[in-house]
Parts: sequence; C-alpha cells; structure tokens
Amino acid sequence: MFKDASQAVESTMSVPRWKSLLFVPAHVPRFVETAHERGANGVILDLEDSVPQDKKGEARRQLPESVAKVGRNGASVLVRVNRSLRALAADLDSAVISGIDALVLPKTDSAEWVLEVANAVSELERERNLAPGGIRFLAQIETPGALQRLAAIASADPRMVAMALGPEDFSAAVGGAPEFDLLLAPNLSVLFAARAAGLLPLGFVGSIGEFSDTHKLREAAVHARRLGFAGALAIHPTQVAIFNEAFSPSAQELEWAHQVVAAEHDAATRGRSAFSLNGKMIDPPVVRRAHEISALASNN
Repeated sequence: MFKDASQAVESTMSVPRWKSLLFVPAHVPRFVETAHERGANGVILDLEDSVPQDKKGEARRQLPESVAKVGRNGASVLVRVNRSLRALAADLDSAVISGIDALVLPKTDSAEWVLEVANAVSELERERNLAPGGIRFLAQIETPGALQRLAAIASADPRMVAMALGPEDFSAAVGGAPEFDLLLAPNLSVLFAARAAGLLPLGFVGSIGEFSDTHKLREAAVHARRLGFAGALAIHPTQVAIFNEAFSPSAQELEWAHQVVAAEHDAATRGRSAFSLNGKMIDPPVVRRAHEISALASNN
C-alpha cells in the first residue's frame, strides 16, 4: 500500500528508453554547456559526489539554466540529489522544477526513505503547480543492506522508474574492489527486482570508472544487455556511444527477430504456437523476445 501523499500519485507514464545516462557535474559550466552534444538519452545533473561541498549552493542556483541547456536536443533531464537530510532538502527545493524528468536517489536503502522523498516532492509539485507524479525516481543501490530490501524499494512508490547498482560505493561498503566476481550477484539482484516491479534495470558488471579501456567496456555492456539490462550510467562522454550501441539490437539480432515474427504468423495460420526455425524450437517465450527486440529497434 502507498502512504500519505504518494497515494495520490498514479503514474501512467511509460518506462523510458534510457540506453545511456551521462553524469555531468552541475557546477562546471563547460560540461553543462556541451552535455546536449554527447548523444546520451538522458543527462544527470549531479549535485552529489562530483560537486565539492563549497560548490553545491552554486550548482543548485544554476539548475534552472542548466536544465534548459542539457535538454536542448530532447534528452531526458535528471538530477542526482544528496543523501544527507539538510542537503537533500536544499536539493529538492532547487530541483523540483519544470523540465526535470527524474531524480537520482543515491544510497537508497529502504522503501521508507523513498516514500519520504516522494512525499516531499509531491508537496513541492502542488505548491508549484507542476504535474503530480511527473518527476520519476531512479534509485541507486550502494549498500549491502539495501540488497535485502530490493523488492520493497522497487515497489515503494509509483514514481519509481529505474534501479541501478552503484558499483564503486557498493564495493567500498563491503570492503572489496569493483571487480566482476564481487559485482555479478548484486547486479543480478537489482536486475531481477527491477524487472519484477516493471522498472528499468540499468548497469553492467564492472567499474563505472574504467572508461579508457573501450574494448573492455564494450564487452561489459554487451554482456549486460544479454543478461537483461536496458542501459547504463556513464561518467565520461566516451562511454555514451558505446552504451548506445551495446544496448541496441544488432543487425543479426534484428534479422533473427524478423524471421521469428514472420514464422510466427505462418504458424498461427496453421493453428500452432510452437514451431521450428533454422533447426531450433521456437515457442511463446522465444517469440516474445523477438517482439521485444523489434520494439527496441523501433524505439532507437
């Protein structure tokens, strides 16, 4: 059950197609100025880790102008807020404005916290005559404790639209390094919880900070899509094009999907729901995957 102000928020918007979300430090004008040229599906104006404490006030004051700049080419505009109560209050006061599509909630560890933020956003939306529920939430999972509450977090509020593991913070929280063996299980946990709740699962199994080895990054992103992830967060512009390509169907996949859909129509005329194609059995789950691949291509 949803509580308090969140009961009135019934989000009917569809899940966005975010193959790439680019972090931009909100206090650095040259990064804000060029963010719309990077080709990302969304730009995250960061008020948290990438902004020094003495620059956060300036970053907040610049938000209205920054939002207009980064959204010039039609990209979604997100803002990552801070976790501490005083900073979060100041962030929400600045970020709940027209033009913001979503807030990125760092170190999300409980459904109760998501609801507290949702109630505050609802109050600000009402005060400012903004569409109720128009600002969505992307939750970053960055602590081991949050893994025990993923299902509750994912379904905490209708504003929830996406989830992602924060590999660097999560690895530090467990005293490890952001390597494949450590990150695979928590990434899959986030993936399963997001899909079960109808949210967008974002991420790949590896360190988000390793952007110079483009070959390794591309392999990780392709693998992530095969696991079921829909996109990833980028901290450097070079990552954007890689994610846009890796999280899009390849020409070979599209050809296979078209063959399956065509064969499905033929089988249906003969009263069959399962059929053989190129020596392989095709049944309804495989047909569904083919339709999903075709849909992804049409949304690129």
